[in-house]
Amino acid sequence: MSRVHDALRRAESTVSGAAAPAEPPAPIRQGMPSSVPAFDGILEKIQTVPFTPSPDASMLDANRPSEAPAEEFRSLRTRLNHLQSLQPIHTVVVTSASPAEGKSFSASNLAVAQAQLEGNMTLLADFDFRRPVVHTLFQIPRSPGITDYLQGKAALEEIIKRIEGTSLYIMPAGEAVLNPLELLNLPDVKTLLDKLPSIFNWVILDTPPLLFAADANLLSTLCHGLVMVVRIGTTTIDSVTRAIGSLCQNNILGIIVNGALKSELYSKYTYYHSYYYSKSE
Repeated sequence: MSRVHDALRRAESTVSGAAAPAEPPAPIRQGMPSSVPAFDGILEKIQTVPFTPSPDASMLDANRPSEAPAEEFRSLRTRLNHLQSLQPIHTVVVTSASPAEGKSFSASNLAVAQAQLEGNMTLLADFDFRRPVVHTLFQIPRSPGITDYLQGKAALEEIIKRIEGTSLYIMPAGEAVLNPLELLNLPDVKTLLDKLPSIFNWVILDTPPLLFAADANLLSTLCHGLVMVVRIGTTTIDSVTRAIGSLCQNNILGIIVNGALKSELYSKYTYYHSYYYSKSE
């Protein structure tokens, strides 16, 4: 398993040292341009699917909230929600410098953690048209998805699925395309990302790695912020430096550190929760 470590240190330095609350309520959406219309009535048209994640997905389990990975993602959620209470942040790109560093795992679990807050409408959108995996993690069809919508082959309500019993919505990548970057340059992409926060409090984008495609760089210019995933023992300082240097704008919210040893995580959380429950008996 892995952990989230110090994910928003850099972003929090801009808030004059204000401490994040223990667990803020789901923030109110704000900052949407008045010229952007809402998707009236779309939620009633969206299909609901059961929550049946892949056994290999390492997804957070709401029935086991005291597990160490769940604690880490709740901590990340709290910091992001606190940051959102200070400035309008609703669309976030989750990426990495190179493949196999855990960006899809992190994006998916962050979305699950956000959706566990009552009324915190969260959309997980798979904008990795090159090697999409979100549909596999949640065991839903890949198509119709975002590429189908951008090509005029599907309506928006057809490409979004609601996870039953939650505030989590999934937008899969869609059918494979030969020109993913050209598709992302369509004006419809900006329009879509501008409109989605009128429905969802959080829109979390899983995107290709920064050093292997320009997709995440482009999408970060259309979103409110970017979170980078690095993997212990895999990601190098040079690759992170080059990835950050490739960005057109510096809107990095923080870093997710992935790949910690399970024993390192469970030792502190097992001690804390064992102590808490013994005091409560």
